[in-house]
Amino acid sequence: MSDQLFPKLPLKEWIETFVKFLTDNLGVIFDGISSGIKSVTDGLVWLLSIGDIPGSPYILLAIISLIAWRVAGWKTGLFSLIGLALINNLGYWSETLDTLSLIIISVLFSIIIGVPIGIWMSQKDSVQSIITPILDFMQTMPAFVYLIPSVVFFGIGMVPGVIATIIFSMPPTVRMTNLGIRQVDGELIEAANAFGSTTAQRLGKVQIPLAMPTMMAGVNQTIMLSLSMVVTASLVGAPGLGEIVYRSVTQIKIGLGFEGGLALVIIAMILDRITQGVNKKQA
Repeated sequence: MSDQLFPKLPLKEWIETFVKFLTDNLGVIFDGISSGIKSVTDGLVWLLSIGDIPGSPYILLAIISLIAWRVAGWKTGLFSLIGLALINNLGYWSETLDTLSLIIISVLFSIIIGVPIGIWMSQKDSVQSIITPILDFMQTMPAFVYLIPSVVFFGIGMVPGVIATIIFSMPPTVRMTNLGIRQVDGELIEAANAFGSTTAQRLGKVQIPLAMPTMMAGVNQTIMLSLSMVVTASLVGAPGLGEIVYRSVTQIKIGLGFEGGLALVIIAMILDRITQGVNKKQA
């Protein structure tokens, strides 16, 4: 005899029916998205490898170190040089390129989708009240759950990892864009309105420039969350440093896991310092 006062909602069956409906009717669209993302990631890996020319790791190493030096100072540039040289020495350069491509694609899509949504939220309280619970859901749902529909819709490999990473890492960009624009001094907005600015002009010339440091802080959080998804994405076949860490866990290889984890830490620190440097220049 059941202890429940009311019949159990068939939520599991509803979700599975809905997913089956999507796969049966929108399979062509999902295949197209998968092919497009895979082409972009493959192209980005080829670009990061400088067309596979001899010595390409050292060229990219020097480029990243130079960018870090120009944006975040000589200490960050030196750390980038030493850290990336160590990764190359350990033999994880190709995995690093895969990881960087996953992060870059995920962050770019998060910005392209998240910034307009954040701007929309900042202009309408009703939109904010609707989207905020959705963002809460996206951030609190365990990351592993995102992998299930991603695999169903997009198969195994880099693509489901990218999709799951975008869903998991986008909320900070949306939230901080909304927050940054809402925190712009009301007197400045009134002055812009007094000069006859349209909504687009006010956003483009006053609110977004002043909100840029806050928006960059959101982008920084998105990058860090993307990095945290690297190992999780490896569970569905996404290549990269996460695959090294995952293999070390399944094979109980402590040394391998330490090397893969160290490489991830180095990448995380470099990206964090670079984005913080950009943020300071914007402030």
